[in-house]
Amino acid sequence: MQNLNRDLLVLSKNLAFSEAAKEYEIECLHKILYEVESTQNFCIAHEIIDINRYKIVSKPLLVHQIISQHSLKPFVFISCKN
Repeated sequence: MQNLNRDLLVLSKNLAFSEAAKEYEIECLHKILYEVESTQNFCIAHEIIDINRYKIVSKPLLVHQIISQHSLKPFVFISCKN
């Protein structure tokens, strides 16, 4: 898996943390974050609130279509369901 360009802070209680163990931990973190940060999971966890039409869009396919636009209209908000 390709390492993404991101800053990660990895803390460990173990003082004898070898370089190989560090690389393994970072690779595991990248795998976890790759799954969590996918567009599909983003669209599932968010909804679009359109004040202009008094409409809330929750379906992931429609959310993806709306966020794929270059710019949103005024008073169209992306809201986290959590």
